[in-house]
Order: sequence, then structure tokens, then C-alpha cells
Amino acid sequence: MYYPVFRPRRLRAKSSFRQLVRETQLKVTDLIYPAFVCHGKGIREPIQSMPGIHHFSIDALQEELKLVQAAGIPGIIIFGLPKVKDERGSEAYAREGIVSQAVRAIKDKFPDLLVITDVCLCAYTSHGHCGVVANGKILNDATLELLAKIALSHVRAGADMVAPSDMMDGRVKAIRLLLDETGFDQVPILAYAAKYASAYYGPFREAAASTPQFGDRQSYQMDPANAIEALREVYLDLQEGADIVMVKPALAYLDIIRLVKDTFPYPVAAYNVSGEYAMVKAAAQKGWIDEPRLVIENLTAIKRAGADFILTYHALEAARWLSKA
Repeated sequence: MYYPVFRPRRLRAKSSFRQLVRETQLKVTDLIYPAFVCHGKGIREPIQSMPGIHHFSIDALQEELKLVQAAGIPGIIIFGLPKVKDERGSEAYAREGIVSQAVRAIKDKFPDLLVITDVCLCAYTSHGHCGVVANGKILNDATLELLAKIALSHVRAGADMVAPSDMMDGRVKAIRLLLDETGFDQVPILAYAAKYASAYYGPFREAAASTPQFGDRQSYQMDPANAIEALREVYLDLQEGADIVMVKPALAYLDIIRLVKDTFPYPVAAYNVSGEYAMVKAAAQKGWIDEPRLVIENLTAIKRAGADFILTYHALEAARWLSKA
């Protein structure tokens, strides 16, 4: 019997061979931990649709961050739950807003932890939309000043990086100009550049209490059917001053991650979102899947598609599983 000169199975025969020739290396340092922070003390409240994920008061979050830092995860992204919501989301940019308070406390105790803040209005507005609303319409240009104010308030509190997630046209430029004018020209912007109007966000809307009170977000988030449009969005954000661009969600948009990475010589992030997380957790609770293997496989696929790093609710567990690999 004749065989090819090269037999692919030779390099699959031993674990040491497989590790030696592995093309994509998923590391703990590729992961960013998302955290939901709320007012109060001693709060560690489970989020029902996201098993294992919690709302934390600032003191409880600091305890959680001891685990994050010990696991070797380099950073977090913070989402805030305000005390009061209003039409303009004023707590989002208030000096004593929940995110600014959290950032100051975290940087005081964990100065080397990378702290990224989500910049948006949806969790802070009474209507639940990501922009200013007038006569039932989301106003793009009227929103830009508020988004820039949010970013500035976070950076003044000590945030290392800001991440606008609203999908308003021109918001990266508005944030970049204000940060530069106020002496924060060295603070990077991680832009949610290709953020799709996805059904995968359902659990997050419970977690952040950010469900729109009317309509939906399809007039500002991207159509899931579009790919080339993502390149236009990424191009615009880079032209406006974004340092890193992000694709969200991740698993159903691996083609978009690869397209963006192949087109632009810039760092690319991906968000492994709440619905992707919840589906894995639900199947694991039923005993239908091998959760550690599936999580690592999913995250490796996102990395293989071209993501330089991944925001994922699996971060703490994945770090533990990777350390045992």
C-alpha cells in the first residue's frame, strides 16, 4: 500500500507534537473580564440569564478582582447600573456616577489592572436607547457631546481606555477631540466599530437593565446580513482616531473578524457576548456538552479568526481551564 510522503497523523500522535505545531495559541492574557457594578455595599447578586455572572457593588467587585488578577487576566471592562435614570442618562457622566466611583476604587487597589469602561447611554436613560431621543427618534449629533462627556468623566476617574458602544456616527471623533483638548491624548479608544443589531444580546439587556422602552436599535446598530458595511464602519472609526476596533458579537461573525483583520493593520477585539455565553451555560447545565472543551474551542475559534483579544464572560473559568491544559 502506498502513502503520501507526508502523513498528517504523524504530528497528531502525541500531545507534545500537537502543542509544538499548534497554529493558534489561546492565552489567558488574550481575555478581558466584563463586570457589572451597582450602588450599595456587599452586593453579589446573580444574573439569572447568565449563570455564574453577578451584579457587584464596588466592595464586592474588588473581592472578585482579586481572583481576576490572580488568574493572570490583564484587564476588565466595566458596565454600570445607575441609581436613577433620566432622559439624558446624566449619571453616565456624573463625577459620582457608578462607573467613575468604581474606577477610582479599582485603580486605588489594583493599579496595574487594565480598566476599560463602556461608553454608552442605554443603561442610564429612562427610554433605554443609546442616544438622545426626541419625538420618538434617536438623534445622532445631539448624542455626541454626551458620549464625549461620559468618556472624559471615566478617564478623569482613572480609566485606562474607553470603549464607545453606541454606534452613533462620529462618536469616536467627538471623544478623541475632547480627550485631546483636556490633556488625555495618550488614552486609547477601543471602538465598537462593527456592532450588529443582534438577538445574542438578550441576557445582557437583563444584566444592564438596558432594554429599549420603545422600538429597537436597528436604526443605529448594523444589519446582521451585511459584511462590506463593517469595513466602512471600521474605516470611519479608524479615521476618527480609534486605536483598536471591535466586532460584536463574535461566534456568528467570525467572517467579519477575519475580514476586518485582513483589511486593516490595526488591533482587532471581539466580544463573546451574553447570548453566546448563556447558550453554552444552558447546554452545560443539561449535561449536553463538555463545557470546558467547548468554551476553549469557541474562544480559540475567535482568536483563529483574527481577534487579538476577546471580551468574554467565560474569562475566569477559561483562565482556570487554560492553566490546566
